[in-house]
Amino acid sequence: MNGLGKEVTIVMVEDDEGHARLIEKNIRRAGVHNEIVPFTNGTEALDFVLGKDRSGLSSAGKFLLILLDLNLPDMSGIDILQKIKSNIHTKRLPVVILTTTDDEREIQRCYDLGANVYITKPVEYESFAHAIRQLGLFFSVIQIPETQ
Repeated sequence: MNGLGKEVTIVMVEDDEGHARLIEKNIRRAGVHNEIVPFTNGTEALDFVLGKDRSGLSSAGKFLLILLDLNLPDMSGIDILQKIKSNIHTKRLPVVILTTTDDEREIQRCYDLGANVYITKPVEYESFAHAIRQLGLFFSVIQIPETQ
């Protein structure tokens, strides 16, 4: 998977180790071999995406695809989404929400803030695995726009 010939790094923000392993396994099973950088909390993920100074400059020119859980130990995924989408250097990065929350208002809020895809994690293994495999197919054809 690449954006205009550039390698896309998948940033996975997921605090549940079981879910994180399942997501990665199914992304690989779908034939996506991009680097996956995992984070278990929002602070470290934002340090990576926006830099410790939160300027976003560290991601200028990088091709990142963010997989974001909404329920994290230190902050809400909505806050992370808002920070990424309101930064000039990262606002065009695709963000895929992967969460167990299926509240209509929450889903709408994520789309309003700029989420590209919202996937509800079914707790039942097979349907979750299927949803992630579908996501893998999405990754294999996605084009990441230039961030500048």
